[in-house]
Amino acid sequence: MAGGGKETPRQKMIGMMYLVLTALLAMNVSKQVLKGYITVNESIVKSRKNLEENNKRVTESFQQAIAGNPGAAPYYEKSVEAGKLVKSTIEYIDKLKGKVIEETEKLEKGGDTLQLKYAQKIDAYDEPTHLLIGPEANAPAKGENTANELRGKIDGLVTGILGIMDKMQADPKTKLYPADYESLKKKVMSLKPVASGEEEDGIKMDWEAENFYHLPLGAVVCNLNKIAADLKNLEAELLGVFSSASGKLAIKFDQLSAKVIAPSSYIQAGQQYTADIFIAASSTKISKEDMKVYLNVDSAQAAAGQTGEEVPIEGGMGRMLKPTSGQGEQIYKGVIKYKNPDGSFKYYPFTQSYMVAAPAVAVQLVKMNVMYIGVDNPIQVSAAGVSPTDLQVNISGCGATKTGSGGKFVVRATSPGTCMVSVSAKGKAQGPPIPIRVKKIPDPVAKVGGKTGNVDVKKIELGQIGGVGAELAGFDFDAKFSVVSFELSAVVKGALKSVVCSGNNVNSEARTILNSAGVGSKIFFENVKAKGPDGSVRNIPGVTLKVK
Repeated sequence: MAGGGKETPRQKMIGMMYLVLTALLAMNVSKQVLKGYITVNESIVKSRKNLEENNKRVTESFQQAIAGNPGAAPYYEKSVEAGKLVKSTIEYIDKLKGKVIEETEKLEKGGDTLQLKYAQKIDAYDEPTHLLIGPEANAPAKGENTANELRGKIDGLVTGILGIMDKMQADPKTKLYPADYESLKKKVMSLKPVASGEEEDGIKMDWEAENFYHLPLGAVVCNLNKIAADLKNLEAELLGVFSSASGKLAIKFDQLSAKVIAPSSYIQAGQQYTADIFIAASSTKISKEDMKVYLNVDSAQAAAGQTGEEVPIEGGMGRMLKPTSGQGEQIYKGVIKYKNPDGSFKYYPFTQSYMVAAPAVAVQLVKMNVMYIGVDNPIQVSAAGVSPTDLQVNISGCGATKTGSGGKFVVRATSPGTCMVSVSAKGKAQGPPIPIRVKKIPDPVAKVGGKTGNVDVKKIELGQIGGVGAELAGFDFDAKFSVVSFELSAVVKGALKSVVCSGNNVNSEARTILNSAGVGSKIFFENVKAKGPDGSVRNIPGVTLKVK
């Protein structure tokens, strides 16, 4: 080829052949490289699936751990919150990837399910670049389905997860150890889209251009799958750190001992003795600075600074010595205040009971075992060696029903006769049924002006009479009768006057009779009807007043 001169036709043909050969070689290299993208992409997809399955197993184990370590629950909730952010971002990436494939392959839908190895235009770069970047490499397009929007999504994810972590550090229930927090924070920050600052053809490349400008479909899909896999890996890191932090709050037990707990150590002949025998765990490292046992306070009171009666700590356990007083079931309650490794406190309430029996004999007097219709009949039931809370009491007959618990009941009956009281404990009868008679409440008597029967009154006292009452004298139960009607009659000026009053008050006609009665007159309060607590209306004895 002559320097600076015109080329001959032969030289032009040779130059053209070199250009064609160079292009063919370049195309061949491009195809080999694209096949490499397919291989790498399939590896990334497989790794992502493995991470997905592993994260699912860790999440399930994390959730199950809450049963044995309640302190893990807040950490689990935070892992779920962070996982939702990761999932949302990955779903966006998969949707964007599908959109790129659809645009390039000219598909109406299904781009998100098409495998890269089956793509027909794997080497096409115009469509992906046009969709994700636009015409200018140094001015990426903004809006829906762009690399700029993807960058914003990843930035938002990083900001969201860092916000969750910062909130966790401010809460004693979810605080991470400083080394774990700093390490995890660096891993989260490493995902933030940052440009390298390099230039290409005089153009300073930003993150969007470096990852998606003028790249073939195979490279673009591979890059998107890598970003999604990185996010899956972040999710695994979050699960690992959060679950590990929750485990560090669990109590480490290093002292085992055999324990026997029996529901009752005092039983009757013929009953079975039952007990729970098990291995109890405690920690020799628990000191009185790490754990406090308080009696007669609840969790809220202990958290507020109330201490109650403190139980001494020995060998990692509270040792209670308490003198007994009184008889029957004694109930006590309290709270264990435990110091977590991070310095926060956890409160564990407890309630327990024990029986105190009389040192000699118990005497029970049985007399007047009678219940009355229409009133509350209190009864107290007990059985030797059985806690009142374990007693089951059934009453049958006379329409009797009961309310109450703990050996103390109130019975109401609706008909006379004999009812039967059966007592059992944990399915075993405590003796034969006990009969109790049920009677009607005795009839009351009428009472006028504080007087009953046949009595003398002064003329001035008549003006003070307002009505008729009903008195049930000598009856120990709280039973009240109300007068529903009565008849008042008297001889006034030689003529018999009579009037019926509804209710228990004297009406105007009756008041006229009382005011007209003179000395020597007799005033009769008769046909008195009174309604009792059982609902029945009874005719009761009246009152006769003689005016003096």
